[in-house]
Amino acid sequence: MRWSKYYLPTYKEVPSDAEIPSHRLMLRAGLIKKLTSGVYTFLPAGFRVLKKIEAIVREEMDAAGCQEILMPILHPGELYEETGRLDNFGDLLFKLRDRRDRFFALGPTHEEVVTDLARSGLPSYRQLPQCHYQINVKFRDEFRPRFGLMRAREFIMKDAYSFHESDASLQETYEVMAAAYRKILDRCGLESVMVQADAGAIGGDVNHEFVVLAESGESEIFRCPACGYAANDERAESGGSDPSEKEPVADAPERVATPGHTTIDEVTAFLGVSSSRLVKTLLFNTAAGPVAALLPGDRNVSEAKLARALRDASIAMMSDEDVERLTGAKVGYAGPVGLSSDVRIVADPLLDAYEGMVVGANATDAHLRGVKMGRDFRPGVTASISVAKEGDACPNCDNGRLDLHRGVELGHIFKLDTKYSDSMKATFLDAEGQVKSFIMGCYGFGVSRAVAAAIEQHNDDRGIRWPRSITPFHAIVLPVKMADDSVVKASEETYAELNAAGFDVLLDDRELRAGVKFKDAELVGVPVRITIGERNLKDGNVEVYYRDDDRSEIIPVGDAVKAVQAYYA
Repeated sequence: MRWSKYYLPTYKEVPSDAEIPSHRLMLRAGLIKKLTSGVYTFLPAGFRVLKKIEAIVREEMDAAGCQEILMPILHPGELYEETGRLDNFGDLLFKLRDRRDRFFALGPTHEEVVTDLARSGLPSYRQLPQCHYQINVKFRDEFRPRFGLMRAREFIMKDAYSFHESDASLQETYEVMAAAYRKILDRCGLESVMVQADAGAIGGDVNHEFVVLAESGESEIFRCPACGYAANDERAESGGSDPSEKEPVADAPERVATPGHTTIDEVTAFLGVSSSRLVKTLLFNTAAGPVAALLPGDRNVSEAKLARALRDASIAMMSDEDVERLTGAKVGYAGPVGLSSDVRIVADPLLDAYEGMVVGANATDAHLRGVKMGRDFRPGVTASISVAKEGDACPNCDNGRLDLHRGVELGHIFKLDTKYSDSMKATFLDAEGQVKSFIMGCYGFGVSRAVAAAIEQHNDDRGIRWPRSITPFHAIVLPVKMADDSVVKASEETYAELNAAGFDVLLDDRELRAGVKFKDAELVGVPVRITIGERNLKDGNVEVYYRDDDRSEIIPVGDAVKAVQAYYA
């Protein structure tokens, strides 16, 4: 490709709405262009990267025994009514009606569609197991699209679905798919970790994410270096940490005035105690009635964990008005002692280590000290509902402590069991002629998101540093002066030889200053730059610069192809 004829616009300015490196660099390097909030056009260079990632994904899915199909994006609404996911997805689901007023949705995932395919086409156990996949566009009506391709309203995803007659068969495919994901990420040049995760609206108790490590990633993961335990912040459990001090148990709860002090920081400062003595009481509305979630005062609640513990995806934190109506006090003074019997209390197991505790008194401007769990109140459910913290004791081994990392979720695999086949009556006949529901698995991978994740992990202050397997161009030939006939001739010959050798090559034949060309080459991130200038060419040489290693070498002009071949060998 000749840059002068190629649509590759670059920009010096950092877009004002771009918050993370990948978003900034993809816009500045001319890889994507924003159409509207959360919707982007892939420009030619960005599309090259996308297609290379797609090719890797397709090769590994085929090698894993999956069969490629292509399912519709437009889904009849009755499918979601069968599974009950209209409520689970809520406002994330793009909804529309046709001219006959029939309800449709734009697919965020394809569990319903593929299950409908199986129930009409896989009548016998003899056809199992089956695994089908597609690479297709998905839609989610994000309330606040941000971070470019990281949280877009329209995106490209590989989703695969497997059908089985037994748990053992599902486990075998689950392991094959996990191995395939590792290969995909390795081939894309991305350092990643497989972690336990929350299933969200997809469902399934057993599921794992594949997270690409990056400091600017929006996912938090906890890992134990001692035993290898790894989970994201919505799933990670914790052995806690030793409290700095403990609240003694009183003979009976002692009411103390805390006028105007409603936050943890305000109450601890006023009482002169550590936040580890306080217990938060957070109130939620659920399908089964009000719930009080109790957790250490120095911890945050995980709504995903709470929803999983209650098996209720519809939980929502109470409004200030609801809190006041339930407790009889202003917000900031709720506590477990004396709550109405119709309020379910869910306590984090970290509270088991408490002797006494400080809690809200369910009265404005007051708290209770010396409260003892089990005596003054009894939780109905004990479940891990708090977010783990760096340095917490590992829940999986005796000696480990949890490290905190950030990253980008790229893959998510699920054991769905019979969640969809039961609700959609998708069945087959087993070897005894008995009607059985399909046991299913689901395996998602963010293809367009992978482009951004690669940049998050591979960039510096000058631009992108593409991994070799997914770079839009293997090499860029950069003539320093287009006015010099000998430089242009050598550049054209090198460009032709590299093309003939099978490389994707960009020739920067623009009539611009060399400094501008150098900066653009670094911004776009082509791994190998071959600079052809008058000074080196007089000696029959060219300069080869390796972007990832930040090193240069002077070689004979005739060896340029060999140098590129050696780099990609």
